[in-house]
Amino acid sequence: MRHLYQCPMRWADLDLLGHVNNVVYVDYLQEARVDLMRSLFPAPAGVQDDLADGVVVVRHEVTYLAPLTLTLRPVSIECWVTEVRAASFTMAYEVFHDDPGSDGGRHVYLRATTLLTPYVFATERPRRLRPDERATLEPYVEPAVGIPAAPLPSVDRTVGHRYPLHVRFSDVDVYRHVNNVKYFEYFQESRVRLMDDLTRGTAAAESGPGFVVVQTDVDYRRPILLRPEPYDVWAEIARVGTRSMTIESEIVDGETLLARSRVTLVFYDADTGRSTEPTAAMRDVLAGATRTS
Repeated sequence: MRHLYQCPMRWADLDLLGHVNNVVYVDYLQEARVDLMRSLFPAPAGVQDDLADGVVVVRHEVTYLAPLTLTLRPVSIECWVTEVRAASFTMAYEVFHDDPGSDGGRHVYLRATTLLTPYVFATERPRRLRPDERATLEPYVEPAVGIPAAPLPSVDRTVGHRYPLHVRFSDVDVYRHVNNVKYFEYFQESRVRLMDDLTRGTAAAESGPGFVVVQTDVDYRRPILLRPEPYDVWAEIARVGTRSMTIESEIVDGETLLARSRVTLVFYDADTGRSTEPTAAMRDVLAGATRTS
């Protein structure tokens, strides 16, 4: 069984290409997940030990399939459970619009999974799922087929690009932690600054394709809190292919790891709306900054 959520869209969701920004999709997923959890686990106001309000995200894996533009009708999101373990469960999502002319009768924009763990915010500790919670989730289980993703690698900070991350007051959720969606925004900001620093003043900045995100994986290790001092986001280019590249990043507080990400981007020609190869100037810049081992 799957839960269907109709998510209203906003003008502010769009990026410079007129598409829903890659970060905003994760906000949509959160809205669908919260809607499902609150329908399954209604709790009195202020209660935070049920799954409706007492879970934290451990990992996101997001695959972007097609651009989504602003429409006056909501975008549909199906969500379901792929695995239930002793102290965690995994949810899957599909973001789409009904389209009888498409394969399967829908136009799919994104597929994703989220690993979650029950959490007691009063003690700042995870907990095990209760038998009644497992039983409630069971009707929504559709086992996934595939190989579990490996943990993301560390970034070499001696050669990586540093971005000082200043947390905004609006980034923090009701639990006084930075919301999981904001991590995607932080990695995006770091990525934009990395590319600007690499190409500024070069021929690559004058001409060449843009980028679109096709895959983002994020591992959450420790909560990020509001404070005046910046955190550090370190990023490096891990691979450059014919039409794509991979950037790996991590957010740290001194030597303490807070989160890691791997983002795959495709070089994109906005005029044709298709992937393309980078210019020779862009490839030279990227090759000079790519990790060698």
